[in-house]
Amino acid sequence: MIEPTIHTRRGFLSRGLALVSGAATVPLFLDRTALAMSGDDAPAAARPGRDQPILVVIQLAGGNDGLNTLVPIRNDRYYSARPRIAVKKSDALKLSDDIGLNPAADGLKRLFDDGHLSIIQGVGYPNPNRSHFVATDIWATGDPEMRKHDGWLGRYLDCTCAGADPDPRGGIAITQEVPLAMIGDRFSPVSFSTPGELTWRSASSGKARQSAFQELNDAGDSAPAAGKPQDSASALAYLERVAMDARASAAEIQRAAGAQSNAPGARVRAAAAGRRGGGQLSQQLGMVRRMIAAGLPTRVYYVSLGGFDTHANQPGRHSQLLNQLGDAMSSFIGDLKSDGLLDRVLVMTLSEFGRRVAENASQGTDHGAAAPMFIAGSRVKPGILTDHPSLEPNQLDRGDLTWKTDFRSVYADVLGKWLKVDAEGILGGKFNGLSIIS
Repeated sequence: MIEPTIHTRRGFLSRGLALVSGAATVPLFLDRTALAMSGDDAPAAARPGRDQPILVVIQLAGGNDGLNTLVPIRNDRYYSARPRIAVKKSDALKLSDDIGLNPAADGLKRLFDDGHLSIIQGVGYPNPNRSHFVATDIWATGDPEMRKHDGWLGRYLDCTCAGADPDPRGGIAITQEVPLAMIGDRFSPVSFSTPGELTWRSASSGKARQSAFQELNDAGDSAPAAGKPQDSASALAYLERVAMDARASAAEIQRAAGAQSNAPGARVRAAAAGRRGGGQLSQQLGMVRRMIAAGLPTRVYYVSLGGFDTHANQPGRHSQLLNQLGDAMSSFIGDLKSDGLLDRVLVMTLSEFGRRVAENASQGTDHGAAAPMFIAGSRVKPGILTDHPSLEPNQLDRGDLTWKTDFRSVYADVLGKWLKVDAEGILGGKFNGLSIIS
């Protein structure tokens, strides 16, 4: 079946073309336009003020092992289930009489001691799925029953438009692929790995979409093509307007994020990030910090740290990842505090699932269920907010930790208490929050 050509504004957006633009790939008609829309011309309803709250999401891709992240140091069942890969009680960074952090996550311990970290244990949902792809989509849509096909953050960003055209700078993802979590019915995020690569990027493939894009942006097309719908001219005008704004936005984002490696101070910043530790995640959060400091009208930033699918030789690899996570988050929070911006920013980690209780024959762990989440900032309720899941055999779910906190309860707090929107409307149901925001 041939997919119908897309000529309407709603169709163009909802079929997944992320409105991102860079000089090398801007549609040719822009070069024939005398004036491009500046960032200041974006609708006021789409631009948050300098006091608007900002959410930074860190995806721990692959399924983070919660048991070796938050260690039940007084539980014998933990040590008997993991005779080779368990974290020794004497090595764990003690958070309470019963729980310790992996010693590699000393950056998280610093945030905990400073009162800037909330820990939520045993997060999951009913009938957990152990497929990376399905579980990631469930967390992205906020719907374990897979009825929704847009992202929970995309729905939030849809509602911030207030009837105006979406400002593509409202959400920025520093990721290889456009995250489903940020794709709404009307909104698609700016997405890039490095600022210099800003380009038009499709959130899903399809020759019909590419054909429609080329047709609508054909430099030689001064008259409607035969058979083209009557609304194609209005669609083209709309795309001209959005793409011009995207081009201006791309330049603004590149300046804010420090796209030029030879720009003044760029090498110094990179060297400083390397000294602080945190690796690639630290560099991503460094870009986020600069964009926040530059005053971009961005409500949500999304970054990712991969490698958590630790089926074999877990201890060394997992420790390295937790060290990167802790150092990057600690440095980011400290930098925002120095900038006087910490009160505006909330950082949230998530992972598609945890790992099984018992280690496998390869000194690793296989796909599991419930896992912890970390929420960081100056306005969080600090400490361990929920109990550790039971390790008693009759309390496990097919050998996995049984979830105790629905992940949508965390989303509800973030949406309702932090971002100040109707969480029930966005999530499609009422979920009791955890009072994460103090």
